[in-house]
Amino acid sequence: MSLFSLDEVKALSEQSSPGNAAVPVKDIFAEKQRAGWHKPDDKALEARCDLSVERMTMTPHASIPVLSIWKKSIKGRTLTDIKADDEMVTYFADHLTPVIKRVLGNYLSNGHWAIVPSPKRRHLTKNFACRIASEIGARLQIPYYEDVAIAHSRQRVGVEFDLGTLPPEPNLIIFDDFVTTGSTLNAMYRLLEPLGKNLFFVVGINNNL
Repeated sequence: MSLFSLDEVKALSEQSSPGNAAVPVKDIFAEKQRAGWHKPDDKALEARCDLSVERMTMTPHASIPVLSIWKKSIKGRTLTDIKADDEMVTYFADHLTPVIKRVLGNYLSNGHWAIVPSPKRRHLTKNFACRIASEIGARLQIPYYEDVAIAHSRQRVGVEFDLGTLPPEPNLIIFDDFVTTGSTLNAMYRLLEPLGKNLFFVVGINNNL
């Protein structure tokens, strides 16, 4: 099951900050950029995110409440540039960890939690989501499990995953770096919910707003 019902989504999203206003944080958009995975001409068409504006939201994706702290924007770095920058792993963990602590509150302190990333598809080594989830797990002092869900293709629509390592903990934070259609998170739900796991879905950037 999902940890929060849809009736709680609105109330949780209103906890984002005083007045639910956008919170400016340190400007990280200096000239420094690393090589991405797309040709330069493709970057004008790519989704972007201004990580200097933080807003916690709880949004249902196909009936699954998903927590995010950034959303896509007109300006900012492309998602390719963000994922290609090693420093973004720590940046995501720095900003997501306290939000997770604040939202889960006593749920988290009760123990029996673990964090699980979305399955690796394109990048089998130095996977961005896996590295962030690992850092968050270390900061929350909860176990981190990789390869819980196994993807056999890069397909993202109508995808189904196979079970790899099943964590013994009953409560799982399911983490992904970006969410667009929600297909990946829904596939994680279909895989793990029938096994009796309580699932809390967290992403860095909501690319569907």
